[in-house]
Amino acid sequence: MTKYKIIGQSIPNIPWEDKPENCKDVVWRSSLNPIIPRDLLPTSNSIFNSAVVPYNGEFAGVFRCDNKCREMRIHTGKSKDGVNWVIEEEPIKFKCDDAEVGNFVYAYDPRVCYIDDRYYVTWCNSYHGPTIGIAYTYDFKEYHQLENAFLPFNRNGVLFPRKINGKYAMLSRPSDMGHTAFGDIFYSESFDMEHWGHHRHVMGRTGSWQSTKVGAGPVPIETSEGWLLIYHGVLTSCNGYVYSAGAALLDINEPWKVLYRTAPYIISPQTIYECVGDVPNVVFPCAALADADTGKIAIYYGAADTVTGLAYADVDELIDYIKENSLV
Repeated sequence: MTKYKIIGQSIPNIPWEDKPENCKDVVWRSSLNPIIPRDLLPTSNSIFNSAVVPYNGEFAGVFRCDNKCREMRIHTGKSKDGVNWVIEEEPIKFKCDDAEVGNFVYAYDPRVCYIDDRYYVTWCNSYHGPTIGIAYTYDFKEYHQLENAFLPFNRNGVLFPRKINGKYAMLSRPSDMGHTAFGDIFYSESFDMEHWGHHRHVMGRTGSWQSTKVGAGPVPIETSEGWLLIYHGVLTSCNGYVYSAGAALLDINEPWKVLYRTAPYIISPQTIYECVGDVPNVVFPCAALADADTGKIAIYYGAADTVTGLAYADVDELIDYIKENSLV
């Protein structure tokens, strides 16, 4: 029995490794990292910042695969165990009823969220600058693109896994055309997944590892203590940006209200594959699997904008850590 309840599905085959005896951290890395190398595809320069969900007793996902022209594309991937992945060589080609919205320029940093009867994909989409693209799929074969959620400029659009007070809900970070030397997390609602409003500020920058900007990471996990949000924070060092991850608990009915938020990071770039790559010193969580039966959480993250890593946490330990080390 877990102390805190994950409200969601059972994932009996969730990827998992027990916490090493000498580990003092609340989140620990897979011994198999990086689980996806940069050159898994013949055309890929890097594979990172990708989204994973349970699918038909196995796993599926949408993966950011920058090609050797350094073009940003997203691809479908599937796995039997959540660790060993087969990623399609051809990028996703969205079906869209509006040629202007469907005019593809780039796509990166996807998230995948199952709501009602379909899997919604959100990503950073180009429409006169970065904004939030939305599509849905039933089978990870055919993808139907909807209207962009917001005006540019915006990044890190992350849906909640169910309607809240009868409306779809999304977190995002308004940004700029460049590398965004600022950024807070905002909450928005929609009745139809097209018209978004009721915008509310969720959390902003603080000191140290999250002093430059913050952004939502994986789809929030519903728990008995509120929405468990794993997010990234950025500091500006003498060598540039450093991306780490923290965690927060949001109010279950009014998720723009932060109940607890970690002062320390829960994982930061420390290994060679997190510190060395196309963009050094980056840990960027984009997906999390959470097993309602055991409280096990598997976190997928981009490492150095080059490869994909996997880390683990226990819901009881993580929530206790958030409460005991909270800024709020």
